[in-house]
Amino acid sequence: MNQAPDGLRQARHGAIALLTLDRPARLNALDAPLIDALHAALDAIATDPAVRAVVLTGTGDRAFCAGADIHAFAPVIAGAGAMRDFVRRGQALTARLDSCPKPVIAAVNGLAYGGGCEMVEAASLAVAASHSGFAKPEIRLGFPPPFGGTQRLARQVGRKRALAMILTAEPIAADQALAIGLVNRVVPPPALLETAMALAGSIAAQPPLAVAAALAAVTRGQDLPIEAGLALEAAAFAGLLPTADLAEGLAAFRARRAPIFHGC
Repeated sequence: MNQAPDGLRQARHGAIALLTLDRPARLNALDAPLIDALHAALDAIATDPAVRAVVLTGTGDRAFCAGADIHAFAPVIAGAGAMRDFVRRGQALTARLDSCPKPVIAAVNGLAYGGGCEMVEAASLAVAASHSGFAKPEIRLGFPPPFGGTQRLARQVGRKRALAMILTAEPIAADQALAIGLVNRVVPPPALLETAMALAGSIAAQPPLAVAAALAAVTRGQDLPIEAGLALEAAAFAGLLPTADLAEGLAAFRARRAPIFHGC
């Protein structure tokens, strides 16, 4: 299969969008065209009612994503456009993953370093092949993780665990990533994509408005005081009261039948 010109392959499997980082010669590292293509794909998916879940993976079995392509970005990092063209571009991508109203499941098919690890942190869920590894090597380049990694990792795994990864740049294995809560499940490599697609399918069968509301409430609420978080939760519930999906869910429960959700 020819490599995608912008480094991103897109496919549709029913209600599931499959996005594949496709720069195998660079271990699927993120350059500007790939970041922009991935951001644009997520924007389109966010407003496409036919898509109910996303699986994000990489080409091959060596790497999910080796992080930012430093060879490609070195002139930018050293120049006047470092904040605009490197940091803000990368942060905008992970923010888009984080805020997507459709669940994004990272299927980690090898190493996830730097920006690759930051995409895993920003994804809704993550499944990792057993040979995968995770690392924050940016400190060895003279800067801290710039695509959201100093913020999301600590919130997910705790301050001391995050600092150990960030300050030492030492990688952790998939089983350790599972133990600290960075990924949801570790599976043998041949089962990775099937497992991620099955997880996406189980979520795609749920009412999409409720899924989007749950994603927003959890993602936005985790940084709020509990009172504000509970108010956010109540508002999410109230917003679903007039929907056909809620009426269908209640009717199906009473009738002891499977519900049919349409996202309205």
